[in-house]
Amino acid sequence: MKGLAGTLIRITPPPPAMLAPLPPEDDRSAPPPPNARDLIAGLEKGPAVICAFDQDRPLLSVTEVAQRCGLTRAAARRYLITLEHLGYMRSERGRWSLSAKVLRLAQSYMHSGRLPRIVQPELHRLVSALKEASSAGVLDGDDVICIAALTAGHLVSSTLQPGTRVPAWCTANGRVLLAALPPSQLDHWLAGRRFEPRTPHTVTDPERLRAEIARVRAQGYALVDQELELGLRTISVPLVSADGRARRHQHQRPRGTPQPGATHRRMPARAAPDPGHAAPATLNPRIPKGD
Repeated sequence: MKGLAGTLIRITPPPPAMLAPLPPEDDRSAPPPPNARDLIAGLEKGPAVICAFDQDRPLLSVTEVAQRCGLTRAAARRYLITLEHLGYMRSERGRWSLSAKVLRLAQSYMHSGRLPRIVQPELHRLVSALKEASSAGVLDGDDVICIAALTAGHLVSSTLQPGTRVPAWCTANGRVLLAALPPSQLDHWLAGRRFEPRTPHTVTDPERLRAEIARVRAQGYALVDQELELGLRTISVPLVSADGRARRHQHQRPRGTPQPGATHRRMPARAAPDPGHAAPATLNPRIPKGD
């Protein structure tokens, strides 16, 4: 099977036990929503204001924050002033940006969260054995959030670091987690979104995407080829809890995946394998010179 950047990566079938189909979670397992009287509306809006800023929008005006958060301009201004008072925001000439103190919120999770501490040693072992980058993530709305990641000493993708978000629908990690959703939740998830192409290989038709997710559920893993970034291929398997539910996932990115601007030779489109015909497999760390 042709790999990226002109290399060849052997694919070998794993033991049958590793290919158990993913059972979707029971609809009844979802906790009931809280009563409205138990919620603090102001506390909901504060994180929303922080999340309005991202890589594409590092500087925002009060009006832009109000539009992105569904607030009045007066309310957005008060939230921004409050966050600045607390040290989470900076302002200059009518433009607002996040301060470095926001990292303290993520640091609290990384230091106290049980999952990142459990997963990190396993990623070390996986990267050491396969010489490939690997990460783990959780589903959050439209995206998968990376909670732990390790490279194998070479640049793979800017998305491979804790805290980054990638679309769930066009990534292997996302499809593994979507495959574990109860059928009614998956229907709702697919119905409420538009799928814009990220590359010429991106699956954007909802019915075809549904079929791909069903395939992932049946085979127990996901393989996505260049749907998020050209030259990037990912394979993902679920991290299953003690009761057999796919709570998290782990994915590995094969070596030799060139990025825009890199000096590696890109894989020709004709050499790209069809994920729909990929055999159940694990990556063999041996990379032969020819086949």
